[in-house]
Amino acid sequence: MDFLRPATWEEALAAKAAHPTAVPIAGGTDVMVEINFDHRRPDYLLDLGRITELQEWETGESTVRLGASVPYTRILEELRTPLPGLALAAHTVASPQIRNRGGVGGNLGTASPAGDAHPALLAAGAEVEAASVRGSRRIPIDAFYTGVKRNALAPDELIRAVHIATADGPQQFSKVGTRNAMVIAVCAFGLALHPRGRTVRTGIGSAAPTPVRAAAAEEFLGAALEDGGFWESRKPLTPSITRRFARLAADGCRPIDDVRGTAAYRRHAVGVMARRTLTWTWASYGGKNSGENSGKGSAPCG
Repeated sequence: MDFLRPATWEEALAAKAAHPTAVPIAGGTDVMVEINFDHRRPDYLLDLGRITELQEWETGESTVRLGASVPYTRILEELRTPLPGLALAAHTVASPQIRNRGGVGGNLGTASPAGDAHPALLAAGAEVEAASVRGSRRIPIDAFYTGVKRNALAPDELIRAVHIATADGPQQFSKVGTRNAMVIAVCAFGLALHPRGRTVRTGIGSAAPTPVRAAAAEEFLGAALEDGGFWESRKPLTPSITRRFARLAADGCRPIDDVRGTAAYRRHAVGVMARRTLTWTWASYGGKNSGENSGKGSAPCG
């Protein structure tokens, strides 16, 4: 295995063009595990650790351009206001040591359905900035995941940044695991209210071959909020709306049985998380404290 260590972004793109099979590594929190367990043995490792621009972000009028290697620790400590859903997801990532190393670009590159960042990115409607020596392009997050651990990147492309709209309404993230820390998600759920456009977006992790949105649940809730005048009044949601949203979210899954949980449990848990996150987000939108739990990104379900 050869180790490539470019010093600039241009050198990194040239190296990826010359060696399309090279596996990028920055935090190494996914790639090194696979290599250590001999699940992967690439011909080339492309170390992006010296490229400082990947560890920076910039905030515009309505979006945050987040470098692919910005550590989760900095997201949860410094970007909680513009990116609340992603900050909550970052809070649940593994241990402090891993949060200091890992970034969103690694989750996207690996494209594991269990990646913690995916539900929040789907709910926020992010765009992935991909680049190669041929130029750059933005890939809508909905089109990024193409299969189990597969994404829309071309062989010569690298992830440079993620563009995420700054929150114009409350966002939440919930994750179920076999314990409270250092755990891969059994399933996860993200929810974002977008009052400016009067839309709702969701993201589901580890309950389908790829990270997915609960489209039917979004459509139902969006229509219910509009028809009932909830956006303007901010009055409490009826129990029937909350229950229906949870059922539709659970129906949006395509889970399987594996060592972390059964398909039936995952479907049940997604419904519980959908109900809880809707309760939390709507309580925040209405300016009231939730009757359940304000939440810090985890929701054990029984």
